[in-house]
Amino acid sequence: MSYVYAVQMDIPAELEAEFNRIYDEDHIPIILKVAGVRSARRYRLERSTKAGKPRYLALYEIDHPAVLESRAWLNAIDEGEWKPKIRPFTTNRKHSTFRRIV
Repeated sequence: MSYVYAVQMDIPAELEAEFNRIYDEDHIPIILKVAGVRSARRYRLERSTKAGKPRYLALYEIDHPAVLESRAWLNAIDEGEWKPKIRPFTTNRKHSTFRRIV
């Protein structure tokens, strides 16, 4: 059985370039080293029927929700440039875990 962990957020426009660089070159490679993380993909919102939706979405395919509570995951999310340079400036954050049904 597989799961998807969805992380949505906004970032101020003046930090978007640095946000995307750090996410792609630093944060995701670190997360992908965690046992139980199968893949990571990022998306930017193009349109929505509802106002106020976060602009960015990261989808992590994981083996089980317990991966998100593992010591390896908790260490990885604080590693690198993400925590000091980006996390303090993110807003409208939403975290969800979905179980694949088909």
